[in-house]
Amino acid sequence: MQIGMIGLGRMGGNMVRRLLRGGHECVVYDLNPSAVAELVAEGGAGSGTLDEFVARLRPPRTAWVMVPAGDPTESMVKALGERMEKGDAIVDGGNTYYKDDVRRARALAEKGVFYVDAGTSGGVWGLERGYCLMIGGETEAVERLAPIWKTLAPGRGDVLPAPGREGKKSTAEDGWLHCGPVGAGHFVKMVHNGIEYGLMQAYAEGFDIFKNATSKALPDGHRFELDLADIAELWRRGSVVASWLLDLTASALAESPELAEFTGQVEDSGEGRWTLQAAIEEAVPVNVLAASLFDRFRSRQDHTFGDKMLSAMRNKFGGHVEHPAKG
Repeated sequence: MQIGMIGLGRMGGNMVRRLLRGGHECVVYDLNPSAVAELVAEGGAGSGTLDEFVARLRPPRTAWVMVPAGDPTESMVKALGERMEKGDAIVDGGNTYYKDDVRRARALAEKGVFYVDAGTSGGVWGLERGYCLMIGGETEAVERLAPIWKTLAPGRGDVLPAPGREGKKSTAEDGWLHCGPVGAGHFVKMVHNGIEYGLMQAYAEGFDIFKNATSKALPDGHRFELDLADIAELWRRGSVVASWLLDLTASALAESPELAEFTGQVEDSGEGRWTLQAAIEEAVPVNVLAASLFDRFRSRQDHTFGDKMLSAMRNKFGGHVEHPAKG
């Protein structure tokens, strides 16, 4: 199947590579010519301008936008909408606020252009592991793109369906799901990332307790010199708290037990705030998620070992690099 990809960064570029490996034809475009050239060398069809990009796509066209959320995505969707025709589809795979999806879809519908929101999780590991896809949009467009979802998603692999799902037919077991109408995909991804904040915070605080078990404020006999890397590795095997985040934590601690390369300044990328806003609108108490977001704000003023753990986890799954504090 032919698809166009705009934005060839950490995730966009690897998504193209996975699609090419799956036998799809990919037209690529990025403001950075070297990023385009790199993927052309790997089998993609390059474009030097947005007009050329659209011209290379065969109707009904599909253009996947994988650029930073906010103004860059807004501008790109608008520019594509001006160039695309009835029956074409624009897929937004970034971390867009779901209410913006609904607004954009209504505007594009006036031209008969489909808008599909695809919440994408997988980070820098997606090329090999696959991407978990949370999709919103009209059924016609989502079903037409099924070959794309199937290639990008992890597939069933060796993960057995949860007990009780016998006989239920769903693509969820393949790693992708049509969650509902436009906006539903990014809504599910938004809450996914809010939960992620809470999970990361719990690990970070637990290991901070371990790190400070040597405190001189503790009485003799109550101090422990603990090997944090070994504890993380231990918990990966048979523990109730085992997870991929713990796998990444164990790897980070094995490589750098003191996490000295991290300051502990932890950024947030928007979804945590949006999750809290949704909870407020729905009058749902989210004590853990709120506390985890506020702790990220606090980390920009003073840093703990737990904050370094959060930075290390973000770097491991998403390649996120700490940014210096603004003064």
